Amino acid sequence: MDSATSDRAALQATADNGLKIVVVGGFGVGKTTMVRSVSEIRPLNTEETMTRAGEAVDHLDGVQSKTSTTVAFDFGRISLDERSVLYLFGAPGQERFWFLWDRLFSGTLGAVVLVDTRRLADSWYAIDRLEHHGTPFIVACNDFGGPLHTEQQIREALDLSDDVPLVECDARDRSSSKYVLITLVEHLHALSQGNVSATSSVTSTARPEITPEKTPEPTS
Repeated sequence: MDSATSDRAALQATADNGLKIVVVGGFGVGKTTMVRSVSEIRPLNTEETMTRAGEAVDHLDGVQSKTSTTVAFDFGRISLDERSVLYLFGAPGQERFWFLWDRLFSGTLGAVVLVDTRRLADSWYAIDRLEHHGTPFIVACNDFGGPLHTEQQIREALDLSDDVPLVECDARDRSSSKYVLITLVEHLHALSQGNVSATSSVTSTARPEITPEKTPEPTS
């Protein structure tokens, strides 16, 4: 478990507005990778090595190369300005850890549902729980190099309403992960102003060009 913090990006004394954001999704969709890539501090991770004992309960279809998994949550931080800070929590993806989600959702301003388009059904539970809690969210499709789907196909598969922003991302890339968080913040602002249409049409076409800074396969 990695809980050390870096010596850089100390929290400014003027910061007095903490905003809690949760990154959720299925097993192995890249939640830990996203928190790591975007956090301005060395993130806290609760990853443990996967063992044979977990093979009977963790479904590895499509993620057979995974060797570690989050067993509690990930935590990172990114400053928006001198007064506002985003606190990022990455939720564990395995079904046996879903009991932690309700606690992580407590006090959450909004959420990112990270999905692997090769395994869209793995995202249903995350969306269901967020809707149950009334937590605003956006959906970000992590790039695993799988088959391409149109926006409409993804919306239909996940039963997403038109007012939920849908974007593409590469969780390994800091600029791409920041774009996802910016999209969420803009969506939350639009909701607070009663103007959802301002972000409802955000799609992958609005995404800037991305050159991945890291090349390893995204992890949970």
